[in-house]
Amino acid sequence: MTTLTKIPPAPVIDETARLLTEHYVFPDIAEQLAGLLQRRLTEGAYDVDGPEELARLVTADLQSVNGDRHLRLKHHVDPVSPKRGAATLDSMRRDFDTSLGGAPRVQLLDGGVAVVELAPMLFPLEWAAEPLSAALTVASRAQALIVDLRSNRGGDPDTVAFVCSYLLDERTHLNTMSWRRGERIEQSWSLPHVPGARFGGSKPLYVLSSGSTFSAAEELAYDLQQLGRAVVVGERTRGGAHPCQGWTVHPHLEATVPVGRAINPVSGTNWEGTGVQPDIPCAAGDSLDRAHVLALARLAD
Repeated sequence: MTTLTKIPPAPVIDETARLLTEHYVFPDIAEQLAGLLQRRLTEGAYDVDGPEELARLVTADLQSVNGDRHLRLKHHVDPVSPKRGAATLDSMRRDFDTSLGGAPRVQLLDGGVAVVELAPMLFPLEWAAEPLSAALTVASRAQALIVDLRSNRGGDPDTVAFVCSYLLDERTHLNTMSWRRGERIEQSWSLPHVPGARFGGSKPLYVLSSGSTFSAAEELAYDLQQLGRAVVVGERTRGGAHPCQGWTVHPHLEATVPVGRAINPVSGTNWEGTGVQPDIPCAAGDSLDRAHVLALARLAD
């Protein structure tokens, strides 16, 4: 149980406003939000008991202008490191160690259809390359593949490219990131070579989605869908397309600020706010059975 300790909100708000102004991908909206936070501070809206309640209120205000779900003041029960990004990485590492490296299930269904579940995140590639390569190599012999992203809440764009590399035959332009810092443009491509064996770019491929699928997991579904490589089955995803960084602004609070935006080379846009629209809409709980039936029918043709 978290102990309620009243904290002075001004230092947290001032630092969060500064980070917005300096780093948020949309400078005009950053100015609006910084002004909103300062007004709310002056009005006493943030005079609350405990960092958890402060995080909830500030997050609601941060998302009130353009609904950016990556823009948050995130509460951590345990004290977090002041080093930039450390709070998120520490949390991710705990999840990595308890999820078989982000590939908790590889299963063969009837008819030669394999399922690879990627959850709860697409972890940094320096951690995840080995377990993901193992899972995808095992699944490479299947006649059809279902990639389950229903419980995946995001992660590393480099890991998205790594996974896509097992599901395509040729080096392919997947995504472009437009970064605010230095007004940089950076392309993401699948890899020319992968460890292990590829499933390849011709056998039937299905991706399962839910209303919880978020961020980099959405990119994985969206990239494959836009390329015409995969059929997305399930629910519309949450709609977060902005890569972000985290800064500790209090021992229990982390400001996560989007610093770039995705531009898909096929659609010319992204899934921000809209989510990835499934090709076959259905309840997330029914999507595995639905995809299996579709795969069997496709293999029978």
